Amino acid sequence: MGSTTIRDLALNHGAMRFDSSRLAHAGPSVFDPAAADNRAVPVQVGGRQAAWFTQGEFGAGVLRQYRRGGMIARLSRDRYCWTGAERTRSFAEFGLLRYMRERGLAVPAPLAAAYWRNGFTYRTAILVERIATVQTLAKVLEQPSHEAVARAIFAMHQAGVWHADLNAYNILLDEGGKAWLIDFDRGHRRGVSSRQRRANLLRLRRSLDKVAGPAGVAYWEELDHVYWRMAR
Repeated sequence: MGSTTIRDLALNHGAMRFDSSRLAHAGPSVFDPAAADNRAVPVQVGGRQAAWFTQGEFGAGVLRQYRRGGMIARLSRDRYCWTGAERTRSFAEFGLLRYMRERGLAVPAPLAAAYWRNGFTYRTAILVERIATVQTLAKVLEQPSHEAVARAIFAMHQAGVWHADLNAYNILLDEGGKAWLIDFDRGHRRGVSSRQRRANLLRLRRSLDKVAGPAGVAYWEELDHVYWRMAR
């Protein structure tokens, strides 16, 4: 797994992977929002009502239980087809975040990931570090953050990472104006073509248009200009 601090622990019908430098007392309770020690508070924006701010020995974290969206959620809200431990949604995202952190990208540190298998399906969850004093891009479009956001997206693409849902709520800005990218479920690091770069940016355009209309589109046009200037 590339790090002496990354450990695996067997769970009842599953397993968890965690950073032992941040979690000395690992166990399934860190994934339980009802556990009193976690002091869990629901995340109000995004997360499909399955994300919580938590506290623990690791500091402040964000717990997310994976949920399906769209029509398929009517068939199964939280179960996925089993294709192996390394291909579970949480283990894959945990590994991708580690890869990006090792390359200095502004993404949250992965703390723990887990899955629980039942036959040919599984449920899964992830715990990541909570980034302090940030707001979503959707809330601060009036700030001149085009350069910072474009650089964060460009650095992600240069590292060969593709974001499956780049939107105005998965980009955070801290008090120093630094842009952070979050929620890498279904992302991958198999390289990013020019077409995929454009698709990521257009996904963000649709999100900004939905959030803020013409003002959102105007913000995106400036960001897009900065991004492709860096790509030249």
